[in-house]
Amino acid sequence: MGDSQEQTEAEHPPPLQIPLLNPDHQNDTAQNQQQRRQQQQEEIRTSNDLSDSLEKLERFLSFLGFNQSSLLSLSLSWAAFSVIGVLVPVLVLELSKCDDCEMYQIKNFEIDIVASQACLAAVSLFCVSFNLRKYGIRRFLFVDRYGGQMTRFTNLYVKQISDSMHLLIWWSLPCFILKTAREIIRSLYVQRDSWWISVAILVALILSWIYVSTISLSASILFHLLCNLQVIHFDDWAKLLERESDVVVFIEEHIRLRHHLSKISHRFRIFLLLQFLVVTVSQIVTLFQTTGYSGMINFVNGGDFAVSSIVQVVGIILCLHAATKISHRAQGIASLASRWHALATCTSIDASLRGSNSVGNMEAFNKLNSLHMTFSESDLESVDYVAMPTTMQLASYMSSYHRRQAFVIYLQANPGGITLFGWTVDRGLINIIFFIELTLVTFVLGKTVVFSSST
Repeated sequence: MGDSQEQTEAEHPPPLQIPLLNPDHQNDTAQNQQQRRQQQQEEIRTSNDLSDSLEKLERFLSFLGFNQSSLLSLSLSWAAFSVIGVLVPVLVLELSKCDDCEMYQIKNFEIDIVASQACLAAVSLFCVSFNLRKYGIRRFLFVDRYGGQMTRFTNLYVKQISDSMHLLIWWSLPCFILKTAREIIRSLYVQRDSWWISVAILVALILSWIYVSTISLSASILFHLLCNLQVIHFDDWAKLLERESDVVVFIEEHIRLRHHLSKISHRFRIFLLLQFLVVTVSQIVTLFQTTGYSGMINFVNGGDFAVSSIVQVVGIILCLHAATKISHRAQGIASLASRWHALATCTSIDASLRGSNSVGNMEAFNKLNSLHMTFSESDLESVDYVAMPTTMQLASYMSSYHRRQAFVIYLQANPGGITLFGWTVDRGLINIIFFIELTLVTFVLGKTVVFSSST
């Protein structure tokens, strides 16, 4: 009997007991999975948005001739620039000579304007196309996937790219209206053999001006965009002080940001110097031409000076504004870190020595991981008992203090910013540039403007 019973149990083992699953745990797991799926879908969507924005920007730059990745595209780009930007306006000016039209068209003025616009556009086209050909659009703008952090800034990247394109439109539109009005008025006053010749000249001059001006402004806008994209990372670094407490993380992130600024300075220093040189020489020549001309200058025969000057000065202002903005943002980090270090140190000392009853001090004290305070349970309202810190706690506190102090000293010794061969582009450099320009203007005026006293 016993053997048969044991054999029966061996043949038919008892059913396994399956533990009951917690329904709350199942719901939490399902919700976590759904949240992860939504997060992945959101990352894919934002990544696609950024890819679309970069693709549109790259197509626009390719249309202007900045994409010179192959020998064919390089040849087509410079051929189009030579024809549209140089050959067309020079031929139009030569074919539309008028002996008695100095009231409406001065040839020397027009040639100087075409030369200055072409030189500035050539500098912009050469410098930007070289960097794009070498690095590509993503590495050029520093929006490649580094360390998995790009998804946090994707929406800000897209917004900044869109704002830059709008900025280009808003600055180009007033100049385009002014240029078109000037050319229409001149076509009405200068008589041609046929009306279609006047229309052809009008269209050719406007298209040539749009081409070279858009190239010049686009290069400045790209530099402006690149600096504003770095501003996003510096703002995020400032918020990192609120989220992290590890000094090594702060230093590593700051080293990476300074490395990016150093790359930007190296890639654009030739462009910024040549742009400043071309604009300065162009403005001096303009001043010489207008002040030394003995005839009457009006909007029709001298309006192109105003249009070209606006385009050139706007490009310089955009570059200087972007460079000074990122430089001062980089230099202001030391101030933020100093304040963070002072608050951490003072709060730790106040909480450990005074033993205040203040709730605010206790919260800040606990948040900064300072020495803990214990209260007497028997007489809580009358007196507080402050535990004496141990040697280990004091060593930990001093170690944290020295790490923060070394971090602040490091930031003060490495401010960062956009530099031109060692010169940081900030308010000090802008003041130097302003006084150099003012000196040149007064020198030209002293050579050309003469006041004669009547006897």
